[in-house]
Amino acid sequence: MNSSATSIDVAAAEDHLMRFLSVEGVTGQEAAIAAAVSDALQKAGVPASAIRFDEVNKRIPVPTETGNLIVDLPGTRPGPRLLFSTHLDTVPLCAGAKPRREGDRIVSDGTTALGGDNRTGCAILVVLAETLLKHNLPHPPITLLFTVREESGLHGARELDPADLGGAVMCINVDGQDPNDLIVGAVGQENWDVEIRGKASHAGVAPERGISATLVGAVALAEAKREGWFGKVVKPDGRGTSNVGIFGGKDGKAAGDATNVVTDYVSIKGEARSPTSAFATAIAKGFENAFQKARNEVKDHEGEMAVMSFTHIPSYPPFNLDEGSPVVQRATRAMTMLGLKPNYLFSNGGLDANWLDKHGVPTVTIGAGQAEIHTIKEYVNLPEFATGCRLALLLATIED
Repeated sequence: MNSSATSIDVAAAEDHLMRFLSVEGVTGQEAAIAAAVSDALQKAGVPASAIRFDEVNKRIPVPTETGNLIVDLPGTRPGPRLLFSTHLDTVPLCAGAKPRREGDRIVSDGTTALGGDNRTGCAILVVLAETLLKHNLPHPPITLLFTVREESGLHGARELDPADLGGAVMCINVDGQDPNDLIVGAVGQENWDVEIRGKASHAGVAPERGISATLVGAVALAEAKREGWFGKVVKPDGRGTSNVGIFGGKDGKAAGDATNVVTDYVSIKGEARSPTSAFATAIAKGFENAFQKARNEVKDHEGEMAVMSFTHIPSYPPFNLDEGSPVVQRATRAMTMLGLKPNYLFSNGGLDANWLDKHGVPTVTIGAGQAEIHTIKEYVNLPEFATGCRLALLLATIED
C-alpha cells in the first residue's frame, strides 16, 4: 500500500464533513457552501490566488448564486494534470439539515435529508488538498472542481468552459456510497414537453362543443404505454426508461379550473433515458407519435382537434468508458492497493461525469459513504467516508 494512503487525519476529515453538512446550500443557492469550502481550503494552506470562480451562473438558464469553484494545485512532480470533481449543491429536502453523529454514522434529525450528497465529496476534496500540503506529498498538477446545480440538471458541469480545467487528462468524480463501486458510464437523458390547447365548453350543457386537453393527454399516455414506450423500454433497436413527471396547467397550477368546464389547456413534461443518445431520442419520438394519435382521436362536434406542440431536447449525453482506459486503470490500481474489489458500474442516473466526459476529460465516479440520498433517512457511513478519503489521496499520488 502506498504510504500516503495512511496519512489521512480521519478526525479532521470528519470535522470538515460535519461543518459542510451544517451549511445550507440547496441547488442554485450554493454561495454559502462555496464560501465555506473556500475558507477551509485557505486554512489548509491553499493560497487565495489559486482559488477562483467561473461564470457559469451567467449562462445557466435558471437563477444561480455563484459559478463553479475551481482550485489549481501546482504539481510537485511531473505528470499530466488530474481533475478531481464534486458538486456543491444538495436537493431542496436538505434545507435546514441538523447533522449529528450516531455511532459510525452521521444522520439528520429525521425532518430533512442530510446532504451527504454531496457534502461528502466537498469534504474529501478539501481533505485531499489539506493532506497533500501538510505532508508535502509528491503529486502531478491537480485541479479541484466544485460544481453548482448538479441536482437540478447538471448545469454547472454542462456550462463549464473546458479551458478552465487546465488541460486535465482524466477526472475522479466523488459522488457515491460504496468505495468498491466504480462508475465508468451512465445513461443519457432527453427531456420532452408537450402543450395541448383544447377548447373550453360547459361540461354539463354542451360537452360535445369542447375539446378536452385532459383527455388528449390521457389517451396519449395510454397509447404510449400500449406501444411499450412507458417505464422500462426494451425494443429490438435499444433499451432505456421513460417517465411522465408533470401533468398540469399553466404556471404550475392544476390543469383545468372547474369540473363543469371542459379543460382547454394541459402541459405535460417527461423524460427518456438510454445508454445511447439515439434511442433516448427514439423514446421521446414514441411519445410524440402517441400524442399525435391522441390528438387525431379527440374532436369536437364539428371535427375540430386540439392544437398541440411537442418538443424534445437532450439534457445530458451518455458515456461508457472501457476498462482499459487510463482513468479506469488508475482507479482500479488504487482501489486494489487499498484492498478494495472494484465493481464496475453503469449508472441509470446522470452525473457531472456525463458532461465532463463530453468536455473531453474521461471521468470515473467513486463512492464516499453517502447513503439513502434524497430521503429523510439519509446518512453518511463514516468508515466508507474515510475509505473514500484514502482512495482520493492515493489516486492523486500514485505514480503513472
